[in-house]
Amino acid sequence: MAARNIDILGIGNAIVDVIATADDDFLLREDLQKGGMTLIDESRAHQLYAAMGPGTVISGGSAANTIVGVASFGLSAAFIGKVKADETGGAFTHDIRAMKVQFETPHATEGAATARCLIFVTPDGERTMNTYLGACQNLTSADVDEDSVKAARITYLEGYLWDPPEAKKAFVKAAAVAHAAGNRVALTLSDSFCVDRYRAEFLDLIRSKTVDIVFANQHELRALYETSDFDSAVAALREEGILAAVTRSEQGSLVVTRGETHAVPACPIDKLVDTTGAGDLYAAGFLSGLARGASLPDCARLGALAASEIIQHYGARPVAQLSDLASQNGISY
Repeated sequence: MAARNIDILGIGNAIVDVIATADDDFLLREDLQKGGMTLIDESRAHQLYAAMGPGTVISGGSAANTIVGVASFGLSAAFIGKVKADETGGAFTHDIRAMKVQFETPHATEGAATARCLIFVTPDGERTMNTYLGACQNLTSADVDEDSVKAARITYLEGYLWDPPEAKKAFVKAAAVAHAAGNRVALTLSDSFCVDRYRAEFLDLIRSKTVDIVFANQHELRALYETSDFDSAVAALREEGILAAVTRSEQGSLVVTRGETHAVPACPIDKLVDTTGAGDLYAAGFLSGLARGASLPDCARLGALAASEIIQHYGARPVAQLSDLASQNGISY
């Protein structure tokens, strides 16, 4: 990946999403945990795919969605993630490059197929994800292009990446390279079940200052501090002395530092269709503002704006130009 000025570099799982509607009875029949993300093997992926209704195929992956959002805000964006040299990997590569994101990670020629996530959306807009990581698990430290990390103002890391051991090493390497270059590192906790698996390690990433910025939703934050009380979780987060953005669905978001807290409302919407990618796009808006020197409340407003766009249609990548929406809503960055 050629080094150049990059506003935001994302490192995460390169996944193609298959999205279909389903009712709660379907989730029960298939023993699916509503609202969560479950890792599955290739056999289970084929089984669920056969059981699901008509699906929409869209390139996805949490950090990849965020980086596409960053590009839609008009910033320079790059992504590191592993796909196989197969049809699905080709589709992912085409889609992310078409959104003006720099993506040059070498494709795997052997091993598991490109990852896919089977997403079931219930009538209330809640999404239940079942992810076959496939080639994602083959991301290694060698795939982390140091020149690109050094060139990026902020490197954004996906919590889901903490599952495969080799990808974990890539994660740590990227953070070290970024800090050595004087740049910032952001982490999204990704999922409350992910937090349950790696609570101690995520807390260590925060307390060791391996990461400078944390994104979480209210469920993930309560899971991180093992409390059912949101205010207690926020108080614990404040004591970490880190910049954090916590989303609360229709209640908006909180931006938390040791010295200040900003509550920013959600943007109004016409109709909730699919919450897939809401947190990813919130991070895109927040990081875009942060990279351009916007105030923390305006960063959160940009995040809310991007999230409101994404939840009004299927898929986790914007269909509107987010820079135009920001301009129309009078938010400068």
